[in-house]
Amino acid sequence: MHFLDQAKIFVRSGAGGPGAVSFRHEKFIEYGGPDGGNGGKGGDIVFEAVHGLNTLIDFRYTQHFRAPRGKGGAGSNRTGAGGDDLIIKVPVGTQVLSEDKEHVLLDFTREGQREIFLRGGDGGRGNLSYKTSTNRAPRQHGTGWPAEEAWVWLRLKLLADAGLVGLPNAGKSTFINAVTNAQAKVGAYAFTTTRPQLGVVRHKQREFVLADIPGLIEGAAEGAGIGDRFLGHIERCRVLLHLVDANDEDVATSYRVVRDELAAYGAGLDHKPVIVALNKVDMLDDELIDALQGELEEASGAAVIPVSGVGGTGVDWVLDKLVEALGPAPDAVPENDEGEDAIEWSPV
Repeated sequence: MHFLDQAKIFVRSGAGGPGAVSFRHEKFIEYGGPDGGNGGKGGDIVFEAVHGLNTLIDFRYTQHFRAPRGKGGAGSNRTGAGGDDLIIKVPVGTQVLSEDKEHVLLDFTREGQREIFLRGGDGGRGNLSYKTSTNRAPRQHGTGWPAEEAWVWLRLKLLADAGLVGLPNAGKSTFINAVTNAQAKVGAYAFTTTRPQLGVVRHKQREFVLADIPGLIEGAAEGAGIGDRFLGHIERCRVLLHLVDANDEDVATSYRVVRDELAAYGAGLDHKPVIVALNKVDMLDDELIDALQGELEEASGAAVIPVSGVGGTGVDWVLDKLVEALGPAPDAVPENDEGEDAIEWSPV
C-alpha cells in the first residue's frame, strides 16, 4: 500500500430540489386549487474516521466528491425525495484544512467519529405553500437552496504514543525493528527511511504504538533533506525518543541540530518529554561510551541511556523509560485489519 499523508479534494453538498407548481384536477370536486409539494433536501457532505485506513492514497485518484441534490416536489402535495448524504471515509488522525492550509476545520482523533462538513440545501417551496386568502391560485415556487462547495486539504497525522527522532542513519529503523514486528528498511546510508513507520511495542504486559519518521538534518525546517514535512506525524506523540549515533564526530552537536529543528517546526515538539539514548554502542569500549555519554548528558541536561538496537544493549532500559513516561495503559491498543503487530507502508 502506498503512503500518502496529504491530499487536496473538492467537495460539494447537494442542492435542494425545486418545489412543484400543480393544481388539483379531480372528478366531482368543484373547486381545485394548488397542490404542489415542496422539493427534497440535498445530501450533506459527511466525513467519518474508520478503522483499517492508514493512508490518504485513495484521494490521489478520486478528488471530486458531490452529494446528490434533492428531487423536485410533485402534485398532490408530495414532497420530493431527499438526496443521500455522501460519506467520505478517512483514516483516524486526519485533519481537514482550509484551502490555504491556515485553519483546521475538522480533526478526527477517534474511530467512528463522524462530522457534517457541508449541509445540503433545503428544498424549495411548492405553490401550495404560497396559497393565501387573497392569492387562491399561486403559480410561484421555490427553486431550492443552492449547494455549498469548497476545496479542502486532508492531512494525516499518525496517532502514536511515542515518536523516534534523530539525524539520518542514527539507527532509528534498526531500533524499531528490534522492538516491534515492523520491517523498516535498514541501510548504511542517509535517508534510508523515506516515509513514516509504525510499530506496536509489547513490553512488560504493556502495549504502545511507536512511530519512526525520516531523519532530520540542519536546515530541515527550511526544506533541507526531506524537510520537516513528516514531523506532523509525531505532533500527537506523548513522548519522544531521541537517538544519537555514538559514531558521530560530535554527539553534542548532533543532539542540538535535531533539537533546533524541532523548535523551528513549532507545534510544541521541543517541549514534549524526551528520552535521550546514545545508540550503536556495541562497537565501542566502556571508556569511550562513558565519555560520549557524559558529553551528551551535558548538552541535553538529561540522563542518557547507552543502547544498541543490533546487540540489544539497553533496549529494555529504554522501553522501561518509555512506559514510565507514557503513564497508565489505555483500555486497548488498535490493531490493523490483519491483526499484525506492525503497520507498514510503501513509499509513493
